[in-house]
Amino acid sequence: MPPTTRTALLPTLLLAPALALLAACQSPQSTAPAPQSTPEPTSVAPGINDSYLDPNLDIDAMIARFEVESREIYTSRAAIGLWTNLCDGMRVADIGAGTGLFTFDFAARVGDEGHVYAVEIAPKFVEHLTAEAKARNLPQVEVILATDRDVRLPKHSIQTAFLCDTYHHFEYPAQTLASIHNAIVPHGELLVIDFERIEGRSRPWILSHVRAGRETVITEIESAGFQLLDQSPIPGLEENYALRFRRL
Repeated sequence: MPPTTRTALLPTLLLAPALALLAACQSPQSTAPAPQSTPEPTSVAPGINDSYLDPNLDIDAMIARFEVESREIYTSRAAIGLWTNLCDGMRVADIGAGTGLFTFDFAARVGDEGHVYAVEIAPKFVEHLTAEAKARNLPQVEVILATDRDVRLPKHSIQTAFLCDTYHHFEYPAQTLASIHNAIVPHGELLVIDFERIEGRSRPWILSHVRAGRETVITEIESAGFQLLDQSPIPGLEENYALRFRRL
């Protein structure tokens, strides 16, 4: 081959390895697999909150239903308040606040320097709680419209989260518990009161309405990053148990 020809081919020969490498990088065989989408969680209690989400929810009827002497939670409300160990300056979330049975008691316990988040997924309850907090001149009460998966509280915003006859209404317990865990400060407390569900012993309404018994609830909550501290009974509660957890 003449020298001039070899000189002309030299750049091409030098570029060949680089071009081959570029082609290999662009080959379909080296394309990374598409990321897999996270499967949508399934509700564990479909429709359980439909009546509360009704835009025509009758608040007066709910007050008559929840704040009545025939309900042991109502008659034991003073003992439950003491059990929470709330005191001046604390930050607490009443999750599933409903008509405000405990919200406004908590406001008195934490005082002007404390803070109470009244958390609800029902818009009508949110309207009622907001109006009541204003009428009672309780600026330490902040009402939050949550979702069925997220309590929508700021990170580490509370020392105590309180659930009373609310846990069995969680359609997505893993997701909701994760949001509660995020909201509680490290070593803060999660307090849970809910119905005992025992086959052959609990009322038919409880058996049909409440999806899980105490041990299942404890297992689910511990799996979400909490440690069970105590499950001693609260005076006056017979159909409900009480659980105290520490946030890990």
